[in-house]
Amino acid sequence: MPLYLSKFSYTPETWTRLISNPEDRRKAAQTYIESVGGKLHGFWYAFGTHDGFNLWEAPDNVSMAAVALAISGGGALSSFETTVLLTVEESMDAMRMAGEIKYRAPGS
Repeated sequence: MPLYLSKFSYTPETWTRLISNPEDRRKAAQTYIESVGGKLHGFWYAFGTHDGFNLWEAPDNVSMAAVALAISGGGALSSFETTVLLTVEESMDAMRMAGEIKYRAPGS
C-alpha cells in the first residue's frame, strides 16, 4: 500500500482546547485511516513551520484524499498538506520511464 506524509498545523483555538484538556490525537488519526482500510505508522509533534507530522499507509490515493478532506474540513487545523511517498524502486521505475520520454524545452 502507498505511504503518505502529512504535515499539519493547529489553529490557535485548537491549541487552547488541547492545553485545557490534553488529548492523545494519535487515537483519532488511527481511527480515521483505519476507516478506509489504512494504517497509521507514526504521529509526531514538532517545532517549526508545522505543528506535527503523520506517516500513513492507505489503499490508494482516493482513500487518503478522503481522510485528508475529512480532517481538513473539521476546522481544527490551519494547514494540512499530504505528500505521496514513493519507494526507491518506484522512483527508479519512474527514472527509467522518464528516460524514454522525448522532452522538448520551450522555444527549442
